[in-house]
Amino acid sequence: MKDFRDLHVWQKAHSLTLDSYKLTVEFPRQETYGLVSQIRRRAASIAANIAEGCGNRGDGEFQRFLNIAAGSASELEYHFLLARDLQFLAAKEYEKLNNGVVEVKKMLASLMRKVEAERFAS
Repeated sequence: MKDFRDLHVWQKAHSLTLDSYKLTVEFPRQETYGLVSQIRRRAASIAANIAEGCGNRGDGEFQRFLNIAAGSASELEYHFLLARDLQFLAAKEYEKLNNGVVEVKKMLASLMRKVEAERFAS
């Protein structure tokens, strides 16, 4: 069993989640159960799936949860774009969030490749 807190990708995903919560506070009230909820759930889902995967025995299960986290990251990337286009996020805020989610996606892809290589090397 791995400690998810030791994974750099989890740390980045957690930081992205905190930023997502902070920046969605200013969204229009009517978006509380819409876009705000979607952004917060997707952001938290990335870090939560990494953590859940670490709690399982076996690299196959870990890789499955990393794939789920990557899917959540792609959804989040779209939600940030939508928020920008609806003018809920300023360009600077969008850029920061988008760069963060793209970095997390790259880190997830790299970790998935590593886990897969270790899995098949055994």
